[in-house]
Amino acid sequence: MTYCVGLMLDRGLVMMSDTRTNAGLDNISTFRKLHCWQQPGERVLMLMTAGNLATTQAVVSLIEERTKAPEDRTPSIFAAPSMFQVARMVADILRDVISQYANAGQRGDATFNATLILGGQIAGGPMRLFLIYPEGNFIEASADTPWFQVGEMKYGRPILVRAFDPAMSFEAAMKLLLVSFDSTIKANLSVGAPLDVVLYEEGSLRLDPIRRIHARDPYFRTISEGWGDALKQAFDSLPDMALTPPKG
Repeated sequence: MTYCVGLMLDRGLVMMSDTRTNAGLDNISTFRKLHCWQQPGERVLMLMTAGNLATTQAVVSLIEERTKAPEDRTPSIFAAPSMFQVARMVADILRDVISQYANAGQRGDATFNATLILGGQIAGGPMRLFLIYPEGNFIEASADTPWFQVGEMKYGRPILVRAFDPAMSFEAAMKLLLVSFDSTIKANLSVGAPLDVVLYEEGSLRLDPIRRIHARDPYFRTISEGWGDALKQAFDSLPDMALTPPKG
C-alpha cells in the first residue's frame, strides 16, 4: 500500500508521498513514488503514484521516455498545450499499461490497478491538480475539493478535514501533512518513511529538488511526539461521561 497527498493552496501546490512498498510483511522495499519534470519558465509537472508497482513504474518510464526525444516519441507531456491535455495523456498511458498487463501472459493474484495524482502549471495557464483513476478518467481539484489523497487515506484524512486552509503557508502545510502521515504510519505498517515532498510556488514555473524526510529527521520526530502529547492532553481535558449506576 502507500499514502500520497496533493494540496492545492492559494500560494501553490504541495505534494507528499511515502516510499514503502510491500508484498507481504517479509518483503518490504523502498521506491520513489513522487516524480517531477520541468522546463524552467515554461512548465512544471509533478506526479504521485499508488498501486501496483510494475504498473506505476511502466507509466513513469513511458512518460520519461517521451520527454527525452519528443519529436520521435509522441505524445509528450512537454508538447501538451495545457494541463488538461497532460492529464489526458497520462490517463491514456495508465489505461493502456493496465490493459496490456491484464490481457497478456499468466495472471497472478495481484491486480494491475494504479491511481495517480498529477499537478503542475504550464505558462499561460492556471495551476491545476488532477486525480487519475485506473480506468483512465480523472477529476480536478477545486475550491470545494482542494486536495486529493490516494492509497491508505483513512487514517490521515481527519486532520486534513479539520485543519486544512487554502490560505495557509507552505510551512503550515508541511506541518499538517507530517501530522497526517505520522497518523497513517502509526496505524498501518504498509505506509512508512522516508517521505518525499515537493513545493511549487504558483507562477514560478520552476521546481526545487524533491526533499526527502527520514524517520529520524529531528523536525519529523518533534511533530510526531508533540502531536501525540497534544492529543493526550486534549483527551484528558474533555469531561468524563456521567454514568448512572445500575439499579438494584
